[in-house]
Amino acid sequence: MVNFYKQFCSEGFDENNCLNSFSVRCPDNFNFGYDVVDVIAKQEPEKLALQWCNKRGDEKAFTFGQLSKLSNKAANVFLSHGIGKGDRVMLILKRHYEYWYIINALHKIGAVAIPATNMLTVKDMIYRIKAADIKSVVCTNEGHVADFLLEAQRECPDILKTLFIVRQNKNGFINMSEQTDDASDVLDRIETKSTDPMIIYFTSGTTGEPKAVIHNHTYPLAHIITAKHWHNVKEGGLHLTVAETGWGKASWGKIYGQWLCGSAVMVYDFDKFDADELLAVIKKYKVTTFCAPPTIYRFLIRTELSADDFGSVEYATTAGEALNYEVFRIFLEKTGLSIMEGFGQTETTLVLANLVNSTDRPGSMGKPSPLYKTALVDENDEFITDSRTGELVILKPENGEQIGLFCGYINDDEQYNYVWRNGMYHTGDTAYRDEDGYYWYVGRRDDIIKSSGYRIGPFEIESVLMQHPSVMEVAVTGVPSEIRGQVVKATIILNKGYEASDELKKELQEYVKHETAPYKYPRIIEFVDSLPKTISGKIQREMIRRADIEKYSTVNI
Repeated sequence: MVNFYKQFCSEGFDENNCLNSFSVRCPDNFNFGYDVVDVIAKQEPEKLALQWCNKRGDEKAFTFGQLSKLSNKAANVFLSHGIGKGDRVMLILKRHYEYWYIINALHKIGAVAIPATNMLTVKDMIYRIKAADIKSVVCTNEGHVADFLLEAQRECPDILKTLFIVRQNKNGFINMSEQTDDASDVLDRIETKSTDPMIIYFTSGTTGEPKAVIHNHTYPLAHIITAKHWHNVKEGGLHLTVAETGWGKASWGKIYGQWLCGSAVMVYDFDKFDADELLAVIKKYKVTTFCAPPTIYRFLIRTELSADDFGSVEYATTAGEALNYEVFRIFLEKTGLSIMEGFGQTETTLVLANLVNSTDRPGSMGKPSPLYKTALVDENDEFITDSRTGELVILKPENGEQIGLFCGYINDDEQYNYVWRNGMYHTGDTAYRDEDGYYWYVGRRDDIIKSSGYRIGPFEIESVLMQHPSVMEVAVTGVPSEIRGQVVKATIILNKGYEASDELKKELQEYVKHETAPYKYPRIIEFVDSLPKTISGKIQREMIRRADIEKYSTVNI
């Protein structure tokens, strides 16, 4: 076993064996491809790195020895086509196994990987190509992605030079799989600096155009906490994070921290989610640790879920959005597993979490990761020391360097300087801290509802409504009111078996009044078939608010 976390990290623990201090020693030339993948391949070439399967029943297993050689081959393909250090390459590879050796090939040659979802439209692609000066794209052979890319290339011929596709030949594309098979697996180390850009993610913000977030080569090391102290992965284990490779969560749970901590990665390649199929995969391959967004857990608890389905799973975690307590309770009841929540952003790694060996606090985002120094501040950036709600911020270290935090936004220094004002990174998320130091999510700063002098966080009301059997999904927003400034509105998707009615509205309003402070109940309830979401699945409350301004004008309630 290669013990990377002892090689690169220093850790300290409290009397309950919970992590309370953590620091990273990063070599100036650290490169994940050479210094992790190749090192494991040399010392333990037959060690399992990746177990892959798809909905059709196809399966493949890759050792570190195989991935090391494949990444060298792919690196030589890129180099032969003039792609090298500093070039930006977009990867639209869904959950295909090719992603894992191709992204490591880019790391090795010093190119900058830009993972992206296959749900992008032509307009989305053009925006990203122009914003990030993308020179090349490697894409899936499935769906409309390749055709969309050809159309996007026609709009950006001076920027996007080379298109690769996996598993097939197609006019306008280079067959990446074929050329990788034929390439040499010998690659001399190409020197990079740990401070060089390594990966760029476009955020799926709920308003405005996505921002391009840059992380450097130190980024993988910051995910040791993610994998070891939150996911609780083990040497020789098999970790499954349910995320497509186009999202930042894939970096959290499908490659860096897991391999650094000796765990293999399970990849289930699917398009349309089916809870029963996922459970079958978990059972067949004996997944040991599991992470998914709350949405997935909501689907799972509505199946005939039992402890047997999760019999091999030792630990379950969640992030991506706040977890409703009712989901936690039912999952625990059915499987015997607590869901340990964590919080972070595309710009960060794990910021808050219910870490391994910490006291279970259902519904809380947990305590600060020892990698960061966090605080809550008011509108004037004054520190909040009591239980009031404030914005979560990360304080800049004294030496000015912080592994795990992004380096900047492409072509947007103004926004970067804005979020890094007054010596602290402003997350835009609000929370309160209880007397034991646990953080509780309230909502995005722009989502706070101000009604009759009260500040109301939408998540609390959403959590209450989610406990009612009629509610499948809900978004809580504020509607302008002449009397109260704003009133609370709930936009609800109903579960099967329930029909919209005035009687159900009244029942839900009374339910909220009974379960929380009466002033927080939704005075307006609207039943809908769907909620506006970003392509990453986040509810776009701003779109609901915008539509409501025209729909309701200013309500007289």
